[in-house]
Amino acid sequence: MTLEVATTADVDRIVALVESAFRGDASRAGWTTEADLLDGRRTGPDEIAGILADPDRCVLVERDAGDGLLASVVLKRDGDAAWLGMLSVRPLRQGGGIGRSVVAEAEAWAREHWQARRMRMTVIVQRTELIAWYARRGYRPTGETAPFHYGDERFGLPKRDDLSFVVLEKLLADAAQACR
Repeated sequence: MTLEVATTADVDRIVALVESAFRGDASRAGWTTEADLLDGRRTGPDEIAGILADPDRCVLVERDAGDGLLASVVLKRDGDAAWLGMLSVRPLRQGGGIGRSVVAEAEAWAREHWQARRMRMTVIVQRTELIAWYARRGYRPTGETAPFHYGDERFGLPKRDDLSFVVLEKLLADAAQACR
């Protein structure tokens, strides 16, 4: 796996990949769908372009053999931590280890480029299978929670009124030692 930093030329491909992984019927081909929890968009060109313009955020992408993207992930620098979000793998390719490789590469990138010592993320509390997946990669609940962005359609249209986020964290020093 060779992740590279996305450019503005990738915006539409990133949006299409993220939408296919999280929303609508197409997302049901994979296991990361949020279609039972949320309707509406997961992201848009405005959000992705804003991420790419921010020196404290980036999108890492894995390109496929053609002109598309196989996977992407958003990183945000926050002191000695980096936040991982919007991990997306093409739905028909999920379950084969690509996501695991992207997370490992994103952790290494954050350590190398930002000297991050911790990786943090938020996951919708109701996504127990996803929380368990991250736990198998060394992520642990911090005890922190965050409210869902009700009323802000940029984050989707909730299908239920009890959504919230759990904060997960992994010490990246542990990941570096595990590679030795």
